[in-house]
Amino acid sequence: MKVRVYYEDTDCGGIVYHSKYLNFCERARSEMFFQKGLSPHDENEFFVVRKMDCDFIKSAKFGDVLDINTEVLEIKKASLTIKQTIFRDDEYLFSAIVLLVFLKNQKPSKIPQSCLEIFA
Repeated sequence: MKVRVYYEDTDCGGIVYHSKYLNFCERARSEMFFQKGLSPHDENEFFVVRKMDCDFIKSAKFGDVLDINTEVLEIKKASLTIKQTIFRDDEYLFSAIVLLVFLKNQKPSKIPQSCLEIFA
């Protein structure tokens, strides 16, 4: 998924705030669902971030067009681990290993097949 860096994403020097990388990754995960005609959230079923390990390599800047890639590393019964990377052209800027847990009625639950197909 591509995203442009807007002024609201940056500090007064035009450098992207560190927290915005997490927003970009979240947006990319949601977009995976939207592209399949599904919602990433329903009233009683959704994924939550359980753990995240981030590596901030280089800074993105105002006006940059970033490419957010998502790769599945591991799928378990009620969770999955993904790696999300952000590039500016071919320049590697950021990566995150994200553990997502599927909740149903606020409790960890088996990931439905329809969700697994999104990450296939």
